[in-house]
Parts: sequence; C-alpha cells; structure tokens
Amino acid sequence: MPENAPDHLQKKDEKALAAALAGRQGGYDALMRAHRDAVYRFVRGYTGNETEALDVTQDSFVAAFLALHRYDPARPFRAWILRIARNKCHDWARRRAVRRLFAFALPLEEAIDIADEAQGPDAAFASHHEVARIHAVIAALPAMLKEPLLLCAIEGMSQEEAGAILGISRKAVETRIYRARQKLSHLVEG
Repeated sequence: MPENAPDHLQKKDEKALAAALAGRQGGYDALMRAHRDAVYRFVRGYTGNETEALDVTQDSFVAAFLALHRYDPARPFRAWILRIARNKCHDWARRRAVRRLFAFALPLEEAIDIADEAQGPDAAFASHHEVARIHAVIAALPAMLKEPLLLCAIEGMSQEEAGAILGISRKAVETRIYRARQKLSHLVEG
C-alpha cells in the first residue's frame, strides 16, 4: 500500500462526510463503499454467520449515519465505524443469548414449534469447506481475543490502531492476539 494511502482515504472520507452532513446521499454512498467490506469482514468474523453479519453490518452503518454529527474528524472514520460495529456485535451476542434463554425456558410442547438453529447432518457435511471452518473457529473465540485478532489479522490494522478501537493498550492487543492464536491452534487440532 502506498505510504500516502491512509491520507488519501482520510481526504476522501472528509469529502464524503461533508456531503453526508449536508444531507447529500452521495456522501453516505461514498462512506458505505469505502468501508462496508472492512465492517462486514469484522462482523462476519465475530458472528460466524453471513446472514447475521449482513444484518449487523447494516445496523452499524445506520447507527453511524444517525450519529454522524458526533463523529470526531480528527480520528479515522474506519476506526470509528469499526468501533460502532464492535458495539453492534456485542448487542447481537446479548440478543442471541436472551433468545436462547427464552427458547429453553418454554414448555416442551411449545418448544416443538421453535426451529432448531443447528444444521442438519446433510447441511453440516455440505458446508464443511475450509473457509467456513475457519470462520467458525474464529467465531468460537471469546470476544476479548477475537476482536484484536480480527482487527489486526483480517483488517490489517496496527496493534496501536486496534488498541484505540478496543480501548486497551498496544501490549494488551499483542497479548490477546498471542492467546487467540494459541486457542485457535487447540481448536483446529480438536
């Protein structure tokens, strides 16, 4: 990547932000085009599910655009939108936990109507491709290990940038990535 690429992206973001804040749809579109893939990859790695990732990605951009007036232009837009996406992933995980709780709390005769989210044997066998397996293994990591790994390994951010998004030190990011890789090696072997 050229040395001035982040500056170039920042300038494009500044123009798009000005247009969006002025109410022009083109500004929103430009911000989406520039950052949707990064947000989707992060969310996909977090949820382990393409459909859920699309929904959470959409929620992230909706929330960002509604709060655009609070964005601090001194910081990179990508870091800001990824922090919002991280929060939306946490919301998604809480909602999922609550849904599971209520699903198990129903009387057995009512629980028959609840769809089993687990894949059947045929679907599990068909989806056993290596990429899906890797996503599942990463998604199984605890959030505190998964988030720095996704930001640095998948999004290519520096440990300092990831630390800023996560609100932790660079050393904590380094340690969590190390632990995530250890856990991944155990999960892949198992």
